[in-house]
Amino acid sequence: MHHPSTPQDALLELRYGAQTKPSPLLWNAQIEALLQHRSVRDYLPDPLPPGALESMVAAAQSASTSSNLHQWSVVAVSDPQLKAQVADLASGKDKQANGFIKQAPLVLLWVADLSRNHRISCEAGASTLVHDYLDAFVMATVDAALAAQNAVVAAESMGLGVVYIGAVRNQAQALAELIQLPQRSFVCFGLVVGRPAQRPDKPETVRPRPPQQVVLHHNRYDHAQSMRGLEAYEAEFHKFREGIGMGQWTWKDSVVYSNQFEYMDGRENLRQAVVARGFKLL
Repeated sequence: MHHPSTPQDALLELRYGAQTKPSPLLWNAQIEALLQHRSVRDYLPDPLPPGALESMVAAAQSASTSSNLHQWSVVAVSDPQLKAQVADLASGKDKQANGFIKQAPLVLLWVADLSRNHRISCEAGASTLVHDYLDAFVMATVDAALAAQNAVVAAESMGLGVVYIGAVRNQAQALAELIQLPQRSFVCFGLVVGRPAQRPDKPETVRPRPPQQVVLHHNRYDHAQSMRGLEAYEAEFHKFREGIGMGQWTWKDSVVYSNQFEYMDGRENLRQAVVARGFKLL
């Protein structure tokens, strides 16, 4: 039986598997912490430590932002009743699907936000035509994603757990109205934050990723190489699911399921909701 020779080897095997882990890697504390990321879906109700939210936002504001325009905002929802409403909007047909949103002390709603800069331009008597184009929407969405990931790194450095929630887009317009978003803004995704419960009967561990050859291309895109790496990934994916007591389900099964219309669970209306929020997407 193979045994990892170092803690770094053990971590790489969790992330990639023994046969497909990349080499060489340059190691430092930050890279090691990033490789330990996992999604947490079971939380203690304890409030965050004082200063934790502010530290996460400081980290988020330290992320790159296109042209220094800061076209994002974040709404921190901690009120239990409001948080329950957010959870219900994000749960679709299965009202129990995202119960951990209610369980955790905080959910952060990351907003692609052109409203602030739109108002500045209007007050200056300047044109806001560029805000009607798709690139402005993409720019604000990317800004929000970069900021959120910095916040994730900060949260995990403080011993907190997180999980992203794309299902907040299921009923995007209703959520925007619930949290009173201005026009030209919409919630891209949510981020649940709290202390992991770490229950023995609900193990949570590092989820394996595909071999780097699946996603890393040198100079030109190599489709054949990308596909060849998936067989090895399926083996690691199976071991992961078996190890935490999940049923038989391949990664490709997940891909196929995500392409079924019912998976959208309301997100098929996202374009209409975004346009209603004031984004013309020209």
